[in-house]
Amino acid sequence: MPGTVITDHQVRLYMKHRKDKTQELAAAKAGISERSARRIESGATVTLPSQTPRRYWRARADPFEDVWESEVVPLLKSAPKLMAVTLLRKLQDDHPERFPDGMLRTLQRHVRQWRALKGPDRQVFFPQDHAPGQQGLSDFTAMGKLCVTIAGASFAHILYHFVLAFSRWEYVEVVEGGESFEALSKGLQNALWQAGGAPQEHRTDSLSAAFKNLAEEQDFTVRYTALLDHYGLGGTRNNRGVSHENGSVESSHRYLKEAIEQALLLRGHRDFDDRAGYESFVREVVMRRNRRNAAAFVIERAQLKDLPVRRTTDFVEEQAMVTRSGTFTVRAILYSAPSRLIGHLLKVRLYSDRLDCYLSGTVVLTLARGTRAAHSTRGRQLDYRHFIASLKSKPQAFKGLVFRDELFPREAYRRTWEQLELKLTQRQACQAIVALLEMAARDGVEAVLAQRLDALLAAGVLPDVKRLREEFMPREAEVPLVTVEIPPASRYDALLPSAQAVELAEVTA
Repeated sequence: MPGTVITDHQVRLYMKHRKDKTQELAAAKAGISERSARRIESGATVTLPSQTPRRYWRARADPFEDVWESEVVPLLKSAPKLMAVTLLRKLQDDHPERFPDGMLRTLQRHVRQWRALKGPDRQVFFPQDHAPGQQGLSDFTAMGKLCVTIAGASFAHILYHFVLAFSRWEYVEVVEGGESFEALSKGLQNALWQAGGAPQEHRTDSLSAAFKNLAEEQDFTVRYTALLDHYGLGGTRNNRGVSHENGSVESSHRYLKEAIEQALLLRGHRDFDDRAGYESFVREVVMRRNRRNAAAFVIERAQLKDLPVRRTTDFVEEQAMVTRSGTFTVRAILYSAPSRLIGHLLKVRLYSDRLDCYLSGTVVLTLARGTRAAHSTRGRQLDYRHFIASLKSKPQAFKGLVFRDELFPREAYRRTWEQLELKLTQRQACQAIVALLEMAARDGVEAVLAQRLDALLAAGVLPDVKRLREEFMPREAEVPLVTVEIPPASRYDALLPSAQAVELAEVTA
């Protein structure tokens, strides 16, 4: 048929049948026309269609012919990464109304052809063959796009992700805050102990928790070196900004997050009661992924090195003075402390998820580790319970308190304060909110009181502190009245054996 492309197979089939059949019959069996058959036989040698160079005919004049060598090529040579759309905008500015947007695809083909023939060399990716037990990789990955919430509040977190290169076995840990050494140390050690052994080599990207990236010679930090030595790991890293060199874990990020996303969609919502519930959910997703690689992991597990007798430290120690405002600062995060610790120097152990504060070798305070606010170099992690006693004696200090907004344990308390401040005097508003916070802290009714405040706000009614206190105050247990009658001493004589019974017992003996 006219316009139909003849394939190599048809040519071979025609030549096969042509040996003992007529040209007409051989062409019919090969599914080609007689004219095509004559053209095939007209050549001195039989050339397959795939070996014949294709000829192109331009349907119109090249619109970029007069500007290509003089304007476009110099731009590409000076900046090879320029996109065709950028070049088109440049030509449109220099030659108004000459190069419409419809010419973009033509220019893209020109640029692609030039890069293939005269452009700079491109980077080559070298696939690697990983031996079992040879390499484990660590990295952190952001999880903001999954929009996970804890008790209705947005949960800002990242994941620590460890992968064994050969078997693709992986371990994941939820991390609040940044890519700290504490998170790296805790996650790596948990991964090694769960795997039951250590690989020969541990690879990361340019984590500031592990490398002195600002030094002229980018080497390991002292803490990271000690961690590697403890487990007998050789440390390697990929070149800065070249993430594909850490590809065994980088590619796993995408598949892991896709698996979590699909599990969330199947679950029907993205809200969890607490962090433990979310961590359990992530752990189940990872376990399902690991089951697919169970056979390969059995092979790799046999090649892993034995673990040391114990773990090494996954914390760092710092010192902090508790100021007269009842706060102390660690790693640019402001924390609160009970007022009795004011003026004392605390030794603080920073873990990936908490702070343990020591005074004279005794743990006096444990706090959740805080995070910096978005687009800020500082953060606050304050507990309103530490300030209630002092605010009760000075309630009006609440209004101008620098960290006032961080003292509201839930959104309902903040909205209640806004209404109190709007409709009452400063003195009355401060006394009311301090009384509500005291009630929440002292009586353990923070959650149920927040629900009642939400209901009052929805009804447009200010909270009556006295009535709420009566409602939520712990009830005294009713003790039953017990009357004890003391019997006379003579009644105890009946419990003593008679003299006759004693004599009978002696005779029997």
